[in-house]
Amino acid sequence: MFNLFNARASHFMPLMSVIALSALRLFGFSYNSNGGGGIFLMGFFSSAIDGLKTVITAIGAGIGVWGVINLLEGYGNDNAGSKSQGIKQLMAGGGIIILAQTVIPLLSSLFGGGGEGGGE
Repeated sequence: MFNLFNARASHFMPLMSVIALSALRLFGFSYNSNGGGGIFLMGFFSSAIDGLKTVITAIGAGIGVWGVINLLEGYGNDNAGSKSQGIKQLMAGGGIIILAQTVIPLLSSLFGGGGEGGGE
């Protein structure tokens, strides 16, 4: 009877490497098998930067909408403090959106992707 716990690790190495490379490919990594070896992370970084850009833009939009609500509430109740807080939140949300759309794509050139952020 075959016992998995008593089997030698060398018997499972080819299977483990195939599973590991398949899992890496699933997450956007690619493997250079033509002599140089190594794992390339460009697909992972570009998708991570796109995701980061989307998340930060959504956070900025949420803060901006919250600011508009506070601003309208301040005008409705004639509350200067609420109007001030609302306009500050609105401007902060807009600034975060601009930051996400302009600075975050520059990270792709930092990691050597070149993408829309530039590169060499």
